[in-house]
Amino acid sequence: MSGNSFGKLFTVTTFGESHGPAIGCVIDGCPPGLVLSEADIQPELDRRKPGTSRHVTQRQESDTVEILSGVYQGVTTGTPIALLIRNEDQRSKDYGNIAESFRPGHADYTYWHKYGVRDPRGGGRSSARLTAPVVGAAAIAKKWLLQQYGTTFKGCMSQLGDIAVPFQSWDHVHANPFFAASDDAALIASMEEAMDQLRRDGDSIGARIDVIAQNVPVGLGQPIYDKLDADIAYAMMGINAVKGVEIGAGFDSVAQKGSEHGDELTPEGFVGNNAGGVLGGISTGQEISVSIAIKPTSSIRTPRRSIDKEGHPVMVETFGRHDPCVGIRATPIAEAMLALVLIDHALMHRAQCGDVAVSTPKLK
Repeated sequence: MSGNSFGKLFTVTTFGESHGPAIGCVIDGCPPGLVLSEADIQPELDRRKPGTSRHVTQRQESDTVEILSGVYQGVTTGTPIALLIRNEDQRSKDYGNIAESFRPGHADYTYWHKYGVRDPRGGGRSSARLTAPVVGAAAIAKKWLLQQYGTTFKGCMSQLGDIAVPFQSWDHVHANPFFAASDDAALIASMEEAMDQLRRDGDSIGARIDVIAQNVPVGLGQPIYDKLDADIAYAMMGINAVKGVEIGAGFDSVAQKGSEHGDELTPEGFVGNNAGGVLGGISTGQEISVSIAIKPTSSIRTPRRSIDKEGHPVMVETFGRHDPCVGIRATPIAEAMLALVLIDHALMHRAQCGDVAVSTPKLK
């Protein structure tokens, strides 16, 4: 199976399966001289890990990361960095009933027809469990980007099913189980009730996640085939269950006039940011803003029609421990993919143009 690596200069190759002994990744291309330890990576993994609230899968994984290579005396050497996360709470028996059939909305059908074999335990390679090592790799990218350019990343949930979550402040994101940028107690309570009802019904729902990168240098990206926004969209669509990506104004730009959409420039900087921080495939130095649409979880208890490997009709009911909304834990994953794109483009820019020397103007 190909297609397990992401990035050109900062390349992340993941390995493992949801119910295998371990998952992990190899990071090739991390610059030498970066002070690094497991303590730099673990907080990001803790944000993503399962079992953190009653609204997500109750699989109990510590997601403890081990650095196996690429670091000597606490500093990166420039050689490949191997990260290992051991699986601790597999219950493979929960998937015995779907080993010979296909879950609607899942990758089972396409995997079987493409490879002729699949690991049904928790989705195997297609499981969102494989986003853990990606988040670990991105923790390294985030630290390097922060030290080089002061780049920071933030994310929040802006919609849960049909419940809109108005933005209030980034300070509220870590004060609730939904990564919601709101301290509206009634709103959070309605979200919790919606999730509790979904769990009782054996059903699921989708979500919208917004992520931003701040203090991004001007000039990242290429104007033709390696556009920064194109690579961001590619990265976000690589996240499990993502079915839509918007950058900047996104689909709202359809209803905007050119006089409204085009971000005017003044001596003080840009007046707006409908472009989402990217013009002509190249970063403007403004905040990069991205939104992703996440579909409802495919693994649900509600019985649904499907077929088995012989093509015979069956009813499929998925047991086990699942997120009624995979979007709840998607915020750190979306941040991670944005960070991996930016470090890759920063390294490519440095290779082609030297260190980013363009000063960042005062930008809105």
